[in-house]
Amino acid sequence: MRVLRLIRILSVGLRYGLDEFFLGHERVQGLRACINALLFWRVLTAPRAVRLRRALEALGPIFVKFGQVLSTRRDLLPPDIADELAKLQDRVPPFPVEQAVAMLERVYGRPLTDVFAEFDRTPIASASVAQVHIARLRDGTEVAVKVLRPGIATVIANDLALLDAGATLVELGWADGRRLRPHEVVAEFSKHLEVELDLLREASNASLLRRNFKDSPLLLVPEIYWDYCSTEVMVMQRMRGTPVSGVAELRAQGIDIPRLARAGVEIFFTQVFRHGFFHADMHPGNIFVDAVKDAAGNVRGRYIALDFGIMGTLTEVDQNYLAQNFLAFFNRDYRRVAQAHLDAGWVPPGTRVDEFESAIRAVCEPIFARPLKEISFGRFLLRLFQTSRRFGVEIQPQLVMLQKTLLNIEGLGRQLDPDLDLWQTAKPFLERWMDEQVGWRGLVRTIRREAPFWAATLPQLPRLAHRLLAEDHPAALQRALERLAEENARRNHLLGALVALLAAVAVLLAASQL
Repeated sequence: MRVLRLIRILSVGLRYGLDEFFLGHERVQGLRACINALLFWRVLTAPRAVRLRRALEALGPIFVKFGQVLSTRRDLLPPDIADELAKLQDRVPPFPVEQAVAMLERVYGRPLTDVFAEFDRTPIASASVAQVHIARLRDGTEVAVKVLRPGIATVIANDLALLDAGATLVELGWADGRRLRPHEVVAEFSKHLEVELDLLREASNASLLRRNFKDSPLLLVPEIYWDYCSTEVMVMQRMRGTPVSGVAELRAQGIDIPRLARAGVEIFFTQVFRHGFFHADMHPGNIFVDAVKDAAGNVRGRYIALDFGIMGTLTEVDQNYLAQNFLAFFNRDYRRVAQAHLDAGWVPPGTRVDEFESAIRAVCEPIFARPLKEISFGRFLLRLFQTSRRFGVEIQPQLVMLQKTLLNIEGLGRQLDPDLDLWQTAKPFLERWMDEQVGWRGLVRTIRREAPFWAATLPQLPRLAHRLLAEDHPAALQRALERLAEENARRNHLLGALVALLAAVAVLLAASQL
């Protein structure tokens, strides 16, 4: 089966001229004319990036998803390829409902009619690894049932093995192959797929995000019904709303679009800096808007988050580093940005701060005082990565998902309100957050967090101090000194014997001369 799949991949690659990526290397460049002559029937007028995108679409959903993940690595890819792969859409035909029913009955161990009062046999959504059906529980609760594609784990394992083999070919055959670190990219993709193939982990992600935004007027996350969940099935609250891309429909509902756009920015920064846990797949297909009325009767929009297979996490160190850099960036304090990189150890120690500061200013300064419609974060991040590479900056793996999410935020912001001032919206939030971290509020929170530890430790301090004082440290030191003296005496004896032996040899040699 894997051999047939490999033949299929090679045939698609040759049809779309992907051999160009490998035959550009000087070691195999001589084969290019020969292969072009053998495959004279190919039409390769489209740019290489377009042909790569079409090839991934022809190879199926796993390769499409790989291209989507690959498009986020603008620190590794040429700009033309990254821009084209970002256009990939995960449109996958649904699998037969009979297979979904069979899987559900196997998981639950009973007929489907005993589990659900109603089950819609037509899926409302279909993706590369799962599809979603609407159902109703026996108590009347309407739910969404997410079911893994049958046999998808085997397909993914085979495709990942072939992708890893392809990564080796990229390293050997492409001039920039080693710099692009293709094995690292495949490993990263494998990690994300591992999470998506375990729907219990996705359910736990949704549960945590829902808890973080409990009673929030900005974001709604569906409730998880754990009694019906397994690694292959996830059952959650049915959510209704308007796709965030339907701006005209949102306006018709009376929703304040600029306010909705500002709320999206606040949600993003709340996830990143307050929770350190953020939705990392915020494309329009996963975000809906619910029109609700506030106490004054005004219509406002509340976001609905779906699909929690790809989530990002940040440590407190990452959060503080990012907040300081964002604030310095918003204040145009590029010296502080450069110094933060040096303090974090992301830049080689010998780097001159003034040169690094000047390079950062050249990238960042042109985008200030511009509305979002005139700013491309894609190009901005690309220039920033190019500058970072020139100074030897190490791209941190934990921030790759954040980069992807920023690009998604850019796309959503352009759709909702191209005139959104991202800087003025985000700056007050970051300033408030920093005040909470380093001000008196941060001190109170730290004391409250550490209180249980000190409450358990303080009563033990007298006993620990008594034990420390009661230990016979001088006696132990005396024994160590005695052992050292014995060892030294032994060495002196050996040295004396060696000197005596050398003296005897010298006397014998002198006597023989006489």
